[in-house]
Amino acid sequence: MPVVVRALAWRKSSFSGVNNGDCVEVAVGHLVVGVRDSKNTDGGILTFDPAGWRAFLTRQP
Repeated sequence: MPVVVRALAWRKSSFSGVNNGDCVEVAVGHLVVGVRDSKNTDGGILTFDPAGWRAFLTRQP
């Protein structure tokens, strides 16, 4: 995993609650967007380029 993704500021929903629940965290950089499991921050990270992230967010079923 590129170090640059791990070094980004990670955010999660305020609806995660006090126990951090089953949530994902998102980090947005200039060239990459990372998504990871909030319970396993040392685990795998999905990465998207900005266009791929926009497509992921706007995809219709």
